[in-house]
Amino acid sequence: MSSENEPAGGGADDAPPEQLALIRETVRRAKTPRAKPRTWRGAALAKERPVARVLVDKGVLHLDRYFDYAVPEELDGEAQPGVRVRVRFGAGRHRVRDGRREGGGLIDGFLIERLAESDYSGPLAALAQVVSPERILDEELLGLVRAVADRYAGSVADVLQLAVPPRNARAEKRPSPQPLPPPAPPEPGSWTRYEQGAAFVAALAAGSAPRAVWNALPGPQWADELARAVTATLASGRGALVVLPDGRAVARVDAALTALLGEGRHGVLTADAGPEKRYAQWLAVRRGAVRAVVGTRAAMFAPVRDLGLVALWDDGDDSHSEPHAPQPHAREVLLLRAAQDRCAFLLGAWNCTVDAAQLVETGWARPLVAAREQVRAAAPLVRTVGDQDLARDEAARAARLPTLAWQVVRDGLRHGPVLVQVPRRGYVPRMACASCRTPARCRHCAGPLEGQESASALRCGWCGREEGDWHCPECGGFRLRAQVVGARRTAEELGRAFPAVPVRTSGREQVLDTVSQAPALVVSTPGAEPVAEGGYTAALLLDGWAMLGRPDLRAGEDALRRWLAAASLVRPQSAGGTVVAIAEPTLRPVQALVRWDPVGHAVRELGERAELGFPPVSRMAAVTGPPEAVAGFLRAVELPGEAEVLGPVPLPVTAEGRPRRVGAPPPGEHWERALVRVPPGRGAALAGALKTAQAARTARTARGSRGSEEAVWVRIDPPDIG
Repeated sequence: MSSENEPAGGGADDAPPEQLALIRETVRRAKTPRAKPRTWRGAALAKERPVARVLVDKGVLHLDRYFDYAVPEELDGEAQPGVRVRVRFGAGRHRVRDGRREGGGLIDGFLIERLAESDYSGPLAALAQVVSPERILDEELLGLVRAVADRYAGSVADVLQLAVPPRNARAEKRPSPQPLPPPAPPEPGSWTRYEQGAAFVAALAAGSAPRAVWNALPGPQWADELARAVTATLASGRGALVVLPDGRAVARVDAALTALLGEGRHGVLTADAGPEKRYAQWLAVRRGAVRAVVGTRAAMFAPVRDLGLVALWDDGDDSHSEPHAPQPHAREVLLLRAAQDRCAFLLGAWNCTVDAAQLVETGWARPLVAAREQVRAAAPLVRTVGDQDLARDEAARAARLPTLAWQVVRDGLRHGPVLVQVPRRGYVPRMACASCRTPARCRHCAGPLEGQESASALRCGWCGREEGDWHCPECGGFRLRAQVVGARRTAEELGRAFPAVPVRTSGREQVLDTVSQAPALVVSTPGAEPVAEGGYTAALLLDGWAMLGRPDLRAGEDALRRWLAAASLVRPQSAGGTVVAIAEPTLRPVQALVRWDPVGHAVRELGERAELGFPPVSRMAAVTGPPEAVAGFLRAVELPGEAEVLGPVPLPVTAEGRPRRVGAPPPGEHWERALVRVPPGRGAALAGALKTAQAARTARTARGSRGSEEAVWVRIDPPDIG
């Protein structure tokens, strides 16, 4: 049936013949074809700067560079530096039509810059689409991303995935609020408890850029002190960024800032927020509507304008280490930002890590500490119970708790809640002297010595050498002991011992934020301790050897950090606060806890690591993978002349059904790990050599020249080197 006989009202096919003829004639007269976003075939190019340099979202090292694309005239206005685009990627030279490369798959990317001409001599593919005209990537953020990628031997595309949250169209369409004027400079408040605290806040308000390592006093005032530092920075007309380990800490600083500044002057960026809310907050920061940001490690790349202060709380917490490639640490990212933006830097914690002590030792930062009188006024009384006390104590042998601990818990429950810290399950034991408990270390590389099931000799966990005649360098003893995790039924035992007192637990399954000031026993794993209203009356730190005996270079430092975090929630000694630590009293971390001297402990640890060539004085990288792949990688990489390769050594096999850690072997597979160590100042050369070798390896795999090569994991500054 012809169109003349069809009824009207059925769409284009039902149109009268005059309209159809007019449409056909209009199409014939068109001088340029309609734009085709898939290829833009035949479309005219932009008259000015027709070349777009694009960073494609391919996180493989051999593609860690920019690619040039042609800019169609219809995209000329929107295709500006910093916008998200989609491009065709993977087309070969042979797929060229009308002078335009075609084919390949669509992939996301960022437009870096517009050029008048390309360095590439062949035909260019055209930009397929400008996803959004919102310019989200500027030169400052791109420079930071590039610096982090070079620091950790990673790709810019991988770092950008960490730095820029996924796009949300609804959030992008909503306008951000207008920025508020700078607030008035704050009073120093509790910063006056520190020797240079008031001067630090005044310097921020005056627009200066002081750099400090802050050893915070115990108690809840740290959140208000951080808020005052942020307020002082805002008062100078600059922005501020604060990164915290978890959502509970973010909520406390958020509340402190709201109480000090009111609503609308700061934003919160956490990975737990929904995609729309997170992207809306990020856009508000990027557009300059919000000048202060508080968040977890997801906020370490926040594009704060006119950055005047970067602050990090508790840099020793594992949460600050990003698990996704290239696995940067928030402390190192903020150090790069402080150097790049020449802004103030504040690293605070109840503890002091060796990395923080090195910043002070090198003169890059100044210490921000309180006088000993202030420390004694704010800290609780710390008492210890060693193995000899436990052996003589009938109560300890019957129920794992010494008499002193029973008394402290019983007295504390009369006035409020009591905190009981129990190490997590799964701490792997290592060997130590049975007499003085000094960790057993290799004479060649000072790595940790481990027992072997099928041999009487010890083996180094770093270089793999066997040690047959070990003796303790401290006391001369020859006997060893393995450090084991304490009992798992602490909560049940305490419930039976104090039947009239409620027992609450806080750990992996359920983490409590706060508890009331009513008498109760609060059993918590390290890092999950809730805050008690008015503070705990006492704290019991059980099984100290479980944390001190971990096969980790930072075991002592980390144990002290976790003890101080729990003890800081206890009332001061003047209010009856008492802490009992079940650990050998003569050990350095225990003595530092008793004296409340984390800075002294970190300085001594730093001196020892400098003598032995340990991080952070030296730089290390871990190369992990199947044995053949690791050996081939080490043969191919051109390491700096000063580099020392330790190992490789076998890694523990991941059991079936167990969660796999990042970089760990798949269940049932046998992998090895080699450590590469370089002296100070050669970290950039090491990262560059490893990145080059890994890029060559991935390029060969992509071309299929050597078949399917097995993957090798490369990590700079691994947190758990033994």
